[in-house]
Amino acid sequence: MRKKQVAVMMTVVMACTGLTACAGSSKPAEEKKESGAAAEAAEAASGKKTLSVTTWDNESTPQFQAVIDAYEAKNPDVEIKIIDTSADEYNNSLGISLSAAQPDPDVIWVKDMGSMLQMADKKQLLPIDDFMKKDNFDLSIYKGAAEQLQYNGVSYALPYRNDWYVLYYNKDLFDAAGVEYPSNDMTWEEYYDLAAKMTSGEGSAKVYGSHNHTWQALVTNWAVQDGTHTVVEKDYSFLAPWYEEALALQDNGYIQDYSTLKTANIHYSSVFKNQQCAMMPMGTWFIATMMQSQASGETNFHWGVARIPHPSNTETGYTVGALTPVAISAFTDEPDLSWDFVKFATSEEAAEILAAQGVFTGIQTEESMKTIASAEYFPEGESNVEALSYTHYSFDRPLDPKIEEIRTVLNEVHEMIMIHSYTVEEGIQELTERIAEIKEW
Repeated sequence: MRKKQVAVMMTVVMACTGLTACAGSSKPAEEKKESGAAAEAAEAASGKKTLSVTTWDNESTPQFQAVIDAYEAKNPDVEIKIIDTSADEYNNSLGISLSAAQPDPDVIWVKDMGSMLQMADKKQLLPIDDFMKKDNFDLSIYKGAAEQLQYNGVSYALPYRNDWYVLYYNKDLFDAAGVEYPSNDMTWEEYYDLAAKMTSGEGSAKVYGSHNHTWQALVTNWAVQDGTHTVVEKDYSFLAPWYEEALALQDNGYIQDYSTLKTANIHYSSVFKNQQCAMMPMGTWFIATMMQSQASGETNFHWGVARIPHPSNTETGYTVGALTPVAISAFTDEPDLSWDFVKFATSEEAAEILAAQGVFTGIQTEESMKTIASAEYFPEGESNVEALSYTHYSFDRPLDPKIEEIRTVLNEVHEMIMIHSYTVEEGIQELTERIAEIKEW
């Protein structure tokens, strides 16, 4: 697959070493005029219009490239430039570019909902309501997801991806242990027991019963799964039992400990791909990664998916997830072309293209679900198809203008609890006090 990559220019990073100085800055009119003229000259020479889009970890997942290639095929007069960054550095790099008010990027894939709110507050995103009104654009195809993305009554983005948490498991490891696969109706208590049962071996040969990545979401998600709470609360005592269970899994050796994962910068995908764990709670985006891994021959073991375990006070089908929106930079010099790309990227046609790659989109149709389930390298069996359905869906974080500040606190306290620098009670107290200051409660 052809891939055209461009890196964020080092000159931008150097110019913006002091982010305070760069905030709100913009190129002088003459400089903009010159850069615009240069771009127009380049386009005239190639006979193509150029559109720049931001992505993260583009080489390791098909979630962006498949749609980019399809759009270029339909629009041979357009060339897409990809500004790719690692997932960990994406928001920081994007923030530097937008602070400099550059015409690139044109189109922005939004990694975190909180960052979308921040970009909107800084007027770095182009409102798309006028585009939609002009085209009589039908939002109903997104079944309410597009309306959930509106901020202060304004639409800045459309839903590109829709991901929720499921449980991945290694069939070969379960078969070797003579243990039944995880079911689609399993409580968290049953999951903890299964993690203990599936833990075996010692040292480098050890296989862990499950795996928790370092994200605080791998604890807090299950606390908000029933829809009673969110991660923006006045009292965080509801998190206590979930942290106690996470620590018990870690301290009993049923999952790798947080400190090791953090210090060695171990990615969750390598743990599962290397068959170092029997189970792993993770988002549906990892299905495409595993299918790609199987197709390339990187992995060849049998794996499956089940619904995420549920609290004992709910039925099966409760899950937690998030949307990945796609937006337009307020500084684009190609607003109409950018809108055309956003429309295509969030269309039913794109949904079918992505479904063939195992990617779930903002448009969930019966056909796209069938496409995913019948795709080559998707795990066989009706239970795997059933695992893709859910009955209740809670956002992993609410659309709150202070959510990024709150997440910073959640992440800091999460680390302190998981490395035993704080007791659970101390962590809960700090969360409650610090977030009260942020929210001015």
